[in-house]
Amino acid sequence: MHLGIRILFGFFLITGLAGLFVLRIFVAEVKPSVREVMEDMMVDTANILAELAVDDLRAGNMAQGRFATQVGAYARRPIDARIWGLDKQSLDFRVYVTDAKGTVMFDSARVAVGQDYSQWRDVARTLRGEYGARATRQVYEDDRSSVLYVAAPVNYGGQVIGVLTVAKPVATVQAFIDRAERKILVSGFWLLALSAAVGMAVTLWVVYSIRQLRRYANAMEAGKKLPLPRIPGELGELARAMQAMRQRVEGRDYIEGYVRALTHELKSPLAAIRGAGELLQEPLPEPDRQEFAADVLAQTRRLQSLVDRLLELSKLEQRQELQQPQRLRLTEYLASFMALAQVDRSHIAIDLIASDSPATARIEADLLALALGNLLDNAAAFAPPGSRIRLGVEGQAIVVQDSGPGVPDYALPKLGQKFFSTVRPDGITKGSGLGLAIVQQIMALHGGHMQVRNTQPGLRVELHFPA
Repeated sequence: MHLGIRILFGFFLITGLAGLFVLRIFVAEVKPSVREVMEDMMVDTANILAELAVDDLRAGNMAQGRFATQVGAYARRPIDARIWGLDKQSLDFRVYVTDAKGTVMFDSARVAVGQDYSQWRDVARTLRGEYGARATRQVYEDDRSSVLYVAAPVNYGGQVIGVLTVAKPVATVQAFIDRAERKILVSGFWLLALSAAVGMAVTLWVVYSIRQLRRYANAMEAGKKLPLPRIPGELGELARAMQAMRQRVEGRDYIEGYVRALTHELKSPLAAIRGAGELLQEPLPEPDRQEFAADVLAQTRRLQSLVDRLLELSKLEQRQELQQPQRLRLTEYLASFMALAQVDRSHIAIDLIASDSPATARIEADLLALALGNLLDNAAAFAPPGSRIRLGVEGQAIVVQDSGPGVPDYALPKLGQKFFSTVRPDGITKGSGLGLAIVQQIMALHGGHMQVRNTQPGLRVELHFPA
């Protein structure tokens, strides 16, 4: 399973469980909370009515007294109230009064007069001086059919002479409970959806950052150079630590490889210089002396060229990115390059092939001039005397084409490797093997690549730039 899927799954699992837990608590608390508020209001109502019922209960005239008349008028009152968007069109209180023995003396519903309610919890507890309340279901299996009863003592002369109970069906406030639960569920759904979106965004960011690190690590393993990924936080610190580690490892490998390669390349010219020097110590005819002296100078120039190119390549390999890039049209850049190339390389016949290509690239002009200079010098070394070298733009690439013998097919994949070189047309001399390595390194800094192929006759080198 991919890391992103695991992170996303874990986030959804945690968020889902937390959301479900919280929603269940909220929804479960709605109904009890509404009932608690309703009971609180009924306590006040019962105590007010108990004070109003004292005179009639004391006079034994509960059924026909003023209190009964007023409660009956209350029950017949028309009502049409809109409470927070919900309509109320009925008055739902039931009121009954018992004497000190628990016998019902008055019932606004007219169903319990004369019955013994002394064992009902609301009446029994109130007669004992306690808080009396109960909830009774009309249908045992249906909690929605519950009726809440709250009682208050009817006092006279410091004695409890009866109990007044106010009853109200829970179903009358069920619409408020249902609406509150719906709002909580809808809000919870949107909260979960928002949490999921945030989780997905965070997961994508983490996965993207980790993939940048993975791509950077893979490039390190393959020997490629990529700019350090810009990642904030701990992952950014990890990227910088990886870069530092890569630089230390590359520095060590770089030195070891260069020491081995340089030692190998220096053997031949040093041996030639040593041999010529030993011979020059002996008496020699003037022509031979001049020949050996010229050989010493030639090998010295070869060593100088080798050292100079090694220094150039070393500087390039230590760079991580272009320093002063400009976006230029390739055709315009070649035109400006040719103006200098014709002066610095007047011994090379170069033709600039006209092109109307609109291709552009991010270029560090001096670096690209160094690469093209190496290609021109290499082409001039292998091309027949008097032949011409063509330079132009094709698509998103700069092309250098000579008319020399090309290179053996087996050597094509190796071109660009440090110190790899083929014998020149004279069959004797070889180059430093660093010119194409420098070109390849410069193209890597530009984010492009070098492609070489035989064209019979000639060798074609293409420098491809990213669009």
